[in-house]
Amino acid sequence: MIYSQERENHLIFWEKLEAHCGKAYAGEVVTAPVPEDFQKKDLIIHFKSCGEGQIRIPFVVGENRSRTWVFTLSDRNIELKHDHRNKDGSPAEITMYGGTSPNTGFEQMQYFPADQQTVDMIPYAAGNVWWVSISDSVFTYNLRRVSSDAPIRLEFDLTQEVEAPASPWGWE
Repeated sequence: MIYSQERENHLIFWEKLEAHCGKAYAGEVVTAPVPEDFQKKDLIIHFKSCGEGQIRIPFVVGENRSRTWVFTLSDRNIELKHDHRNKDGSPAEITMYGGTSPNTGFEQMQYFPADQQTVDMIPYAAGNVWWVSISDSVFTYNLRRVSSDAPIRLEFDLTQEVEAPASPWGWE
């Protein structure tokens, strides 16, 4: 039996992301142990930039505005990259790592195994898999390192907007 649907799942997922453009939300780490650099810090995401097949979501940890998740849409899938910046706005030594969804995924979830660029840059990340889910009430960002028993899951409450943080480093 061949399954066919009118609209592909990755496009529906993309529209769910786009629906939050311009909005910011607070979140928390819901797995243990909480990474040391996230402990006792406010976590905010801001759907800051949407258009031209790209959605940029800065992820602010306390006063650290170095991280932006970059989603790029193609005909059959979505790419996730992690743009890391220094305080002066210059690219961090390790930046633009991530992966591309290998298929159209689910309407509410896409997963991204580490791509070759990531493996070349961070060899120990060859087994990394990131996945992002979005429902009417929750956005999650997840990381599973094959070499670790400690997955990371961040959850953001989409029912309560918060004040947008200052622009990420390098956006001024």
